[in-house]
Amino acid sequence: MTETTAPDTAPATDWRAWQDSWDRQQEWYMPDREERFRVMLDMVEAFVGPAPRVLDLACGTGSITDRLLKRFPEATSVGVDLDPALLAIARGTFEGDERVSFVTADLKNPQWTSALPHDSYDAVLTATALHWLHSEPLAALYGRLGPLVRDGGVFMNADHMIDPSTPRINAAERALRHARMDAAKTGGAVDWAEWWALAAKDPVLAEPTARRFEIYGEHADGETPSAGWHSGALRDAGFGEARVVWASPSDAMVLAVK
Repeated sequence: MTETTAPDTAPATDWRAWQDSWDRQQEWYMPDREERFRVMLDMVEAFVGPAPRVLDLACGTGSITDRLLKRFPEATSVGVDLDPALLAIARGTFEGDERVSFVTADLKNPQWTSALPHDSYDAVLTATALHWLHSEPLAALYGRLGPLVRDGGVFMNADHMIDPSTPRINAAERALRHARMDAAKTGGAVDWAEWWALAAKDPVLAEPTARRFEIYGEHADGETPSAGWHSGALRDAGFGEARVVWASPSDAMVLAVK
């Protein structure tokens, strides 16, 4: 795996370097991360075409938006998140790009959709973020997403989705994955805690990083329900169809169509 190094931060922060370092850190946990993004954008194109209005849900640094615009230059994206540090990187990365805007909002707040600039979206996309929520608030969030997706539009969530009925498969996959992560770590890969330690030392990111930990703590105590649970919850939220369209041994991506 490619070694991750601290981005240069003289006199102005290099936002693209931070964006890239976030990607490398996430790939340490998910080496198939780009494949899930590819399938996600394939399904966007299949359902709503090459110029969609997208809501990048729990957008973080804007990883989905970055890939969306590279593949579909006529797309537009609204990123929504609560994390002040990751939003700072996202806003810095896309500064001056009129196709992109960002909204600070708490997805657990029942009124969060009122902060959005549009009433409906062709696609709502999220990846490796909603496992920060427990099942009950996640189901409530899905209920609020239903009205945001236009008829014929899609919602996709790529995340950790654990099947509790296969404990031996789960344990074997986890053991191999962690052995490979350990090997990459000895080669210099930066993990979650180390990445945030680097952010805390950056002159520009230090303050929003401190605020981020005031909001979330070290890590939120969420859940990873099965893909079947997600599909059922999305149908209950008003989507006509929902099923897995991509899966790895530990993760899955559920697509719901309105």
